[in-house]
Amino acid sequence: MVSIDLHGKTLFADNMVIATGRSARHIGSIASHLVEKVKKAGGGPCHVEGLAQGDWVLVDVGDVVVHLFRPEVREFYNLEKMWSVDMSAHNLAERAAI
Repeated sequence: MVSIDLHGKTLFADNMVIATGRSARHIGSIASHLVEKVKKAGGGPCHVEGLAQGDWVLVDVGDVVVHLFRPEVREFYNLEKMWSVDMSAHNLAERAAI
């Protein structure tokens, strides 16, 4: 999982979170849990896209946009590169967790 600070890069959100799920079902479960937690915390309405396919689910929480990917889809779209995030520290942390 990586969090990208979007301040000064775009106006649609302040932060972007990119995470990977093991399967379409896992991604759907993460998205549903996130929406539930935001509602319980008193956050505004969440907008969810892509649940039917489950390869890439986007949860718009207002100032934060969460992208949930299956591993191969995340690698293909490589949003980290598009938003110029140095993934070397992320990759080291991910390897250490394995």
